[in-house]
Amino acid sequence: MPSFKIDLSTAIVFVATAPEPKMANKKTGERAVDRDTGAGLSTVGLLVSDEGEGNLYQVTIPETGVPEDLTPGTPVKVVGLKARDWENTFNGEKRHGIAFRAVAVTPAV
Repeated sequence: MPSFKIDLSTAIVFVATAPEPKMANKKTGERAVDRDTGAGLSTVGLLVSDEGEGNLYQVTIPETGVPEDLTPGTPVKVVGLKARDWENTFNGEKRHGIAFRAVAVTPAV
C-alpha cells in the first residue's frame, strides 16, 4: 500500500503523550514488531502546530528511534514521517483511517 511523506519543515512538534509499546494482540500481550528489522514498535502522541493550526497524531515508531527520556511537552524533530491509509473489517463493520509512521523522533535543540 502506498505511503506519503509528510513535510514538517515549517511545523513545531511537541510530545503530547509518552511512548507506549504498540500491541499486535492486546489479549495475549503480543507486541507489534517492525516487519523489516524485527524491532519492537512504540506509539507516541505528537502535537503538530503549523500555520496557526494544531493537531494531535498517534505515530508509530520503532523503539530504536525513540529516546528513553521522551516526556510530554518535549519539543522534537520527526525523522521520516509518512502517512498511509488503511481499511479493515471488524465484526462485520468496515473501518478506515490514516496510519502515521516515523523512523525516529529526536529532541529539538
